[in-house]
Amino acid sequence: MANESLVPSTPSTASTPLTPLPRFAAVGAGRMGRGIAIAFAYAGHRISLIDLRQRSDEAWRHLRDEASAEIEAALAGLAQLGVIDAAQIQSIAARVDYVDAAAAPRALAAAELVFEGVPETMAAKRDAFEQLNRHCRDDAILTSTTSSILVTQLAALVRLPERFLNMHWLNPAYVIPVVELSCHPGTDAAVLARTKSLMEEIGKLPVVCGASPGYIVPRLQALVMNEAARMIEEGAATAEEIDKATRYGLGLRFAAIGVVEFIDFGGCDILHHASREMSASLSKERYTAPAIVDRMVEEGRLGLKTGSGFYDYRGRDVAAYRRDVLARTLGELRHAGLWRAAAEETRS
Repeated sequence: MANESLVPSTPSTASTPLTPLPRFAAVGAGRMGRGIAIAFAYAGHRISLIDLRQRSDEAWRHLRDEASAEIEAALAGLAQLGVIDAAQIQSIAARVDYVDAAAAPRALAAAELVFEGVPETMAAKRDAFEQLNRHCRDDAILTSTTSSILVTQLAALVRLPERFLNMHWLNPAYVIPVVELSCHPGTDAAVLARTKSLMEEIGKLPVVCGASPGYIVPRLQALVMNEAARMIEEGAATAEEIDKATRYGLGLRFAAIGVVEFIDFGGCDILHHASREMSASLSKERYTAPAIVDRMVEEGRLGLKTGSGFYDYRGRDVAAYRRDVLARTLGELRHAGLWRAAAEETRS
């Protein structure tokens, strides 16, 4: 168990002999592993940043020093922005244990939650999970941070796959609160609940999705980014104008109200008609509404104005809800410095 294990004798900037090993481990000392390490260290937890590759002593020291420098630089950036005090940089950074391949077995044996973040190839994943299967304890939760390989594919590599799920972090991992949890059919519900609880403890906001390519955020943002590039290509608008519109129109709006919530707020029929017009004038392939939108319009489930849509509004105080949405939007406007006080005098 974690409280019975001792840290390896491998050089580390964070630990001393006889100190219990961390409860958390990030496997893969690249950008994602370092970001995850910062997220846990910032929240007050020690974490093992593990490199599974066999390296020469010199190569290991170079990797360790590079990772340490990047983590301290990220923390220094937070200090410059007033998020933390500069005096906290070293104490937060010291919560990261740097673990080489020789010491990895003991660090893995101590961890209750492990994040695999090795390169995005099945060969690399297979090699990593062979070691995790061998050294992690049976009740450890194993996750992969992959952005491209489905959880259903990786589950076959895991011993006791019921304790496995994908966890997609958004960069920078120590800043963006959302983490996307993707389960396979055999993922234990208790494992999912425990994972969500552990992530919430460090200030993250877990969202759950199925075994589908692109998770939630990458799938949505790929459409938006491709369409923005297409608009520039077509001469519809410049990059600067598109970015202004997305930062203070699209982005600000969706920071205050969720995408699906917005459909209901305006009305599913509006999306239905807008999609039909753009499908005819721009691209049938890109803008044809999915069948669920047409079906909801036919059934009269238009959203807030009919009492049901993607959400159920029956019995809800609609006036209070509308005020809440307005308050959220005004909050975003004030944060962006775009809200002006009402004019006190008539000017014209």
